[in-house]
Amino acid sequence: MTSFLSAYAVGYAALRVVVFAAALVAGTACLLSWLVRTRRVSPFSPVARFVRRAVDPMIAPMERRVVRAGGVPSSAPWWALVLVVVGGIVLLSVVQFLFGQVVGAAVAASSGGLGVVALLVTWTFGLLQIALLVRVLSSWISGSPHSPWLRWAFVLTEPILAPLRRVVPSIGMIDITPIIAYFLLRILQSVILGAL
Repeated sequence: MTSFLSAYAVGYAALRVVVFAAALVAGTACLLSWLVRTRRVSPFSPVARFVRRAVDPMIAPMERRVVRAGGVPSSAPWWALVLVVVGGIVLLSVVQFLFGQVVGAAVAASSGGLGVVALLVTWTFGLLQIALLVRVLSSWISGSPHSPWLRWAFVLTEPILAPLRRVVPSIGMIDITPIIAYFLLRILQSVILGAL
């Protein structure tokens, strides 16, 4: 187990360096592209030719999305940089989360049957809380409950939220039942884990 932990620590540190280096390279490339697009660098210079040949093809998909959304093409490099940085943060978070789950499963398996039950309870409540969060975020972007990407969250949370809606009134246009359900799930999880 200690060799696994040390290998993870080394691997995670290396991944952080790679993500940081990718963000620096992307930041430099996006800055150069922005400078050329806004004509702060001569469009006939060697730097501009390099940017058009090497950097702009990577930014072109983001530029199409920005233009379709009504944005200015010169802002595409900054949106591409945001995508790289957010993607790196998400990647590091997912790796850390998965490592925590693997360690939790190893600890639960070594502690016997009650440890496995506690782990399953934790995973179940965690999944329900993630589904509530996905459902709330999808309501902000007008996500359809019939979308294959979001249907699972609606299927998991509707049996919890429907009874709460009958009891808890909404505040104006705001439905507070997901917040109440989230806290009720946390309380129920701590009660069940305390009973184990």
